[in-house]
Amino acid sequence: MNLLNTLVDKGLRRELPTRDEALAVLATSDDELLDVVAAAGRVRRQWFGRRVKLNYLVNLKSGLCPEDCSYCSQRLGSKAGILKYTWLKPDQAAEAAGAGVAGGAKRVCLVASGRGPTDRDVDRVSKTIEAIKEQHEGVEVCACLGLLSDGQAELLRAAGADAYNHNLNTSEATYGDITTTHTYADRVETVRHAQSAGLSACSGLIAGMGESDADLVDVVFALRELDPDSVPVNFLIPFEGTPLAEEWNLTPQRCLRILAMVRFVCPDVEVRIAGGREVHLRSMQPLALHLANSIFLGDYLTSEGQAGKADLDMIADAGFEVEGAGTVTLPEHRADAVAGGCGSRGGGCAPCGEGASETAAEARTAQAPAGTRTAQTAPGGARSSQAAPGDARTDLVAVRRRGAGTDLAPNA
Repeated sequence: MNLLNTLVDKGLRRELPTRDEALAVLATSDDELLDVVAAAGRVRRQWFGRRVKLNYLVNLKSGLCPEDCSYCSQRLGSKAGILKYTWLKPDQAAEAAGAGVAGGAKRVCLVASGRGPTDRDVDRVSKTIEAIKEQHEGVEVCACLGLLSDGQAELLRAAGADAYNHNLNTSEATYGDITTTHTYADRVETVRHAQSAGLSACSGLIAGMGESDADLVDVVFALRELDPDSVPVNFLIPFEGTPLAEEWNLTPQRCLRILAMVRFVCPDVEVRIAGGREVHLRSMQPLALHLANSIFLGDYLTSEGQAGKADLDMIADAGFEVEGAGTVTLPEHRADAVAGGCGSRGGGCAPCGEGASETAAEARTAQAPAGTRTAQTAPGGARSSQAAPGDARTDLVAVRRRGAGTDLAPNA
């Protein structure tokens, strides 16, 4: 298949595919799916071998968020029966993080609901980071606290944070259909705040919210231009009590195509399978390891994942290995950039390879076919739907009732 040969060659050179090539990956048939996985797998192995990085989420403050993000069980007005609690104390958060580290996680992600932190919140999280670093030498800490104000990223970096997560989630054209209390530009600005402060940027997307193929390609090309070091790919968990509760648009095959497209567009970044993999990939999860080099271990913020031991068994059975604490995740050229060179510090240099002078934004403009639709709804107002009727597996959506914020042992 000439398309896949072309994409592999570009991925090995870190060259940006065309927008049409990315769209073509999403349009491949089920008969071609294993060929797509094998091709993207070659690119993944070039930059990350057979290593899988484990990450562990600690929800520092759950629920009662003033923002109206339609996909989120913690949103304003959510009727989802999730855990709700205020800030964990530093020692509680460090204890929760310890469960993930004991399970093999090399990065702990500290998340708090809300529009963004106050300076007092930043001080509180800074103490938590220090407590985790003191108890778990060498562990990476990523903070995810919402929109950052001037100077807050620098304070988190000074406290020992290694990374900051803030996802773009969907295309700029459809962002207003998903959230109205802040803008797409606000999110981009926060990622750039983190990069400017010397934090490794983590920014990704949510698939399955009714978006078109064009929307998915738009947000992934925007991420390539923003140049984060890690790109988490979330698959919508349609929580009862949220506006997107009926959005069951994904199949395992569609999820694999999305992951492959992300790998081709962002060949040398840490691609992480994030929320929703158990719900939508189901028995196809091992195939996804050929595309992504990073996963979350155990449970998520407000929902249950599969058992941590099952994650470890899956990795081993698929012929992969857990990335050790002493191994640098990123390829050498990106690791050097994180240490203070070009690339991930504020979108410095363009990706290397033939045609590197063309930015993602230029490519998106130049190669978008006339009349390409990027709206969330199809003509006539019908939402884009990828899953056949009856594919919804509501039995796989379970609210987290253990771990952080509870007296029960975590799933790690």
